[in-house]
Amino acid sequence: MDTRLLRTFTVLARTGSFTAAAAELHVAQSTVTVQIRALERELDARLFDRLPTGALLTEPGRRLLTEAENVLDAVARLRAGARSDGAVRGQVVVGTPESLCSTRLPDVLAALRTSHPGVDVHLHAAGTAGCVEGLRSGRLDVALLLEDEADFPDVVSEPVGREELALLCAPGHPLAARTRPVSWEDLAGESFFLLEQGCSYSDRLERRLLSVPDARQRLTRFGSVDAARTCVAAGLGLALLPLTTVEDHLRQGRLARVTGPRLADVPLRLARHRKRWTAPATEAFTRELVRHLAP
Repeated sequence: MDTRLLRTFTVLARTGSFTAAAAELHVAQSTVTVQIRALERELDARLFDRLPTGALLTEPGRRLLTEAENVLDAVARLRAGARSDGAVRGQVVVGTPESLCSTRLPDVLAALRTSHPGVDVHLHAAGTAGCVEGLRSGRLDVALLLEDEADFPDVVSEPVGREELALLCAPGHPLAARTRPVSWEDLAGESFFLLEQGCSYSDRLERRLLSVPDARQRLTRFGSVDAARTCVAAGLGLALLPLTTVEDHLRQGRLARVTGPRLADVPLRLARHRKRWTAPATEAFTRELVRHLAP
């Protein structure tokens, strides 16, 4: 069996769209159609229902999906083992919170480029839900999660570091001049700029603020660290962000830390699919990551 047909099948199963599958595979949409029809003829089974909204897996298609992924994993293992020079090569697709793209990961990628020049890493900024979905679908090889716990079906994770959090305001904000720590009651009357729903530490802060009786805070959610940081620097409210994302702003006096309730560091977890084979290129990336994050 031509494994290209299985690759096309798994991509179409994940995207649910002939157009999206063709774009990801860098082929014409007609090629995807021809390959899926060829696979259906070879297996004598209808794998997709073609609907106006896209391609939907049939029951035989759902049964085939896991087996197809296993075959593609086996082929990847075979190719990796056949390399005579022992060099690690390949592409690694990493899902990661936006805050880590510009803070923790550049040094990791620079070191990896030196130690394994044949490894290419592609970063996809995503929250926990997007990373978990990407691991399940095979779109991501590995992911980084900022979560206290990560109990998801088919996904296994391990802590590899911790991110210190900083409660922030503008230097001219009244709370910046407070000599005593502010209380939750003080914070409950403030405006906050938090990261989007699904960000574990932002969600935790929101729950704590809403638990204060007669809370009057205003919460605005952003998908970007930079947007939240800019609003705080303009004096519009407070934010809770990883310290690594604001260290330069604090040194330059563009932001100030609020002395308030103790906020626990958030664990940084390395996650991967529980059942899929981990390619040597992915192993090289994770080793370099753990080395850089080790205390």
